[in-house]
Amino acid sequence: MGAPSTREQLLIVDDEEEALLELAELLEGERFCCFTATSVTLALQQLSLHPDIALVITDLRMPEESGIALIQRLRKHTSRQHLPVIVISGHADMNDVSDLLRLQVLDLFRKPIYHLRLINTLDNLFPKYHSL
Repeated sequence: MGAPSTREQLLIVDDEEEALLELAELLEGERFCCFTATSVTLALQQLSLHPDIALVITDLRMPEESGIALIQRLRKHTSRQHLPVIVISGHADMNDVSDLLRLQVLDLFRKPIYHLRLINTLDNLFPKYHSL
């Protein structure tokens, strides 16, 4: 029997490279195929290169452009306007939360991320398929 196939392609965006790689490793252990980016510009490049990305997990606060700017750009792009987005942040305030609700994000996770809750959210969104 071959190795189990990957579930879905995810894009993780965070300017903190250590956190980015840790999260990608965790999710790859759950059979997700993870692409990573350390900025909004790189995230948009990854989305262009990988049209099958099914979900974006983005940090809220990044030096060049924020996660909100990324989501706004996705919502304006017709082929990606309904792409599910999960936001991670250590510094979200009520203005951020109202912006995120308006932009229809799937969920908001505070840093440090409670990994089990994230995995449960992804399992609900992308159920595990058991091979025969």
